[in-house]
Amino acid sequence: MSSFNAIFDKNRLVLARQLAGIRKNELAAKAGVSASAITTWESGARKPTTENIEALADAFSLPPSFFEVNAEYQHTNSQGVETINGLVASSAPHFRSLRATTQLQRDQAEAYTHLVHDVAGALSRHIDFPERQIPDLPADPEVKNSLIPELAAQQVRADWGLGTGPIRHVIRELEKHGVAVVFAPQQSDAIDAYSVDTGFLPIVVLHPLKNDYYRQRFDAAHELGHLVMHADAEPGNKTIEAQAHEFAAEFLMPAGSIREELPTRMTGAGWMKLKELKEYWGVSMQALLYRAKSLGCLSDTSYRNAMITVSKNKWRVKEPGAISTLEQPSLFPRALEMVTENGIIPELLRESSQVPPEYFEVITSRVPYTQRIL
Repeated sequence: MSSFNAIFDKNRLVLARQLAGIRKNELAAKAGVSASAITTWESGARKPTTENIEALADAFSLPPSFFEVNAEYQHTNSQGVETINGLVASSAPHFRSLRATTQLQRDQAEAYTHLVHDVAGALSRHIDFPERQIPDLPADPEVKNSLIPELAAQQVRADWGLGTGPIRHVIRELEKHGVAVVFAPQQSDAIDAYSVDTGFLPIVVLHPLKNDYYRQRFDAAHELGHLVMHADAEPGNKTIEAQAHEFAAEFLMPAGSIREELPTRMTGAGWMKLKELKEYWGVSMQALLYRAKSLGCLSDTSYRNAMITVSKNKWRVKEPGAISTLEQPSLFPRALEMVTENGIIPELLRESSQVPPEYFEVITSRVPYTQRIL
């Protein structure tokens, strides 16, 4: 280890392994040690030797310093808990479907939020992020057809001064009110958008390959719903996913504003109206159809027939739309530009965060990084 005060941090080893998406026995084979040795190092029962750490670094293509506790990098989260090189999460990450993902994939995704947290920590030593303005409005995860999602969305709109019309830039609103929004690295197609509240910073992670302006906005609003309503809820519950969906629908398409505009019959004129509303409100036609059914504008039969039309036209994956450019995160990219303008060398900032270069680039980018990180 290069630093005089270098201390091996077992949590950094767990982080590296989860980020790589591999099991202990796979790491053991790469590092030339036993799986039991990996277990004892990760548990803290024993510490690896300098030679072991170098072997681990080679296995992950990381510098040995990645496994050190960085005593200079520490900050206090909103609960007053001091964190050093680690994530103190006040909520577990919310994934759309636990059944569609493996534990390794979920661990990998959560590990990425640790890196986002570390980048935020390094940047926060030089700039102040926007004040967190995310209300805590819990929705009971066991209650279906709850009024809380609708009321919570209305409350957030009111608190943020959004009025009752379309939200022009969803990601910008989240970032203005203290939520970090980043693109995920290209790792697993099974992981859609997800979110976690670290206590220090709420984080929304967007899928890098979806490439759909309208659905991306709904994804961001859906994850905001989790941050507002589900701090203590167990992730993966179908009810909380439905609640986040209802929150996003009201947040993006307030019932009081859109109800009279929605078609009641899906004739040719109905489809034309739907396409107009898609561009005006910045949401997909499928979201509008579901909203029309939920608000009683379309019957169940009309909705089903409309979705058959959507399928026949192959719109379930990619709908026609006028806007092809994604909304771009700017919180971290602009923060990095600001600290650079103030004389901070980006590479030194990255080193202080202990985040690998390729991940640092993804986290501080305005656009998705489409090359797979090995």
